[in-house]
Amino acid sequence: MRAISLFSGGLDSMIAIKLMIDQGIDVTAVHIKIGFSGTKDASIEMRRRAELAGADFKIVDVRESYIQDILFSPVYGYGKNFNPCIDCHGYMFTIAKAMMEELGASFLVTGEVLGQRPMSQRSDALKQVSKLAGDKEDKLILRPLSAKLMEPTTPEIEGWVDREKLLDISGRSRERQLAMTKLWGWEDYESPGGGCLLTEPVYSQKIKEFMEFGEFSVDDIDLLKFGRHFRLPDGAKLVVGRNQEDNASIQALDHPDYLSLSLPVLGPYSLIHKNATPADIELGLKIALTYGKSSSDELYTVNFEDKKYKIHPFGSKAEAQKYFFSADSAIGNNENTKENNV
Repeated sequence: MRAISLFSGGLDSMIAIKLMIDQGIDVTAVHIKIGFSGTKDASIEMRRRAELAGADFKIVDVRESYIQDILFSPVYGYGKNFNPCIDCHGYMFTIAKAMMEELGASFLVTGEVLGQRPMSQRSDALKQVSKLAGDKEDKLILRPLSAKLMEPTTPEIEGWVDREKLLDISGRSRERQLAMTKLWGWEDYESPGGGCLLTEPVYSQKIKEFMEFGEFSVDDIDLLKFGRHFRLPDGAKLVVGRNQEDNASIQALDHPDYLSLSLPVLGPYSLIHKNATPADIELGLKIALTYGKSSSDELYTVNFEDKKYKIHPFGSKAEAQKYFFSADSAIGNNENTKENNV
């Protein structure tokens, strides 16, 4: 008997798998990659944690279809920010359900806990998730951590899984989950909390602002994760790194619509949209220089796309910060304490 478990790499997902493995169920942990899980590639860590819990591991990249089908037109709307959690979970189960025959699975498993998240893990929301996934009778998806608080599912009714060995956890406390990690000797697991970037106010605002100037694509998911974001007067977006790690992440993006700005001083790695007007290019260079090891008294020659620009940096970063878009302006005044311009 095999089950497919949706796998985020988090502690609850690991426990759900372990509870199945302990009942003799083979499990394939499937991570549905929508692109908004965080700023770093955690695939290696997720594989290791899935295997620690006893499961095979598989990643399914659905970023493009997720943007087209879910992100901007959710049936059940958004949470506090840009997070279509109910539709998102339903979409993930739809993907997993379509894989059941291929993987020889008889049911689906998830680490969701009743009442843990206000939008997507209410009792009625879980039923909505099942409906979106085509599980109209709400019998295909087993939630082992809260199963005893819910109606029996097919694997319990059919005797594939012993309901008495499942749990009755509810609410936001992780006390019982953490106790289980000690019992099993687990030390490698994601700390409780965290979550999707779509639930974060600043990232959500970046998407909304971005959409005012054009379409949002898979490449833009990572573009909005890093750096300071400026919107220049003629409409071009400028991205300027905050620190060395940020610079490396921006440099690795390889976004087809953005060009790098090469500075004559030590400074942040920066990108500007390829369709930027000459005026926006000149301003973008001025801003990037301002965040580098430059002097406002000095005139710099900067080469960009076969053209030479003569640029004076701003006298202060405050002058550059007026081009922050609204979400960044809220943090702009505090950013200098967290950055180094290397």
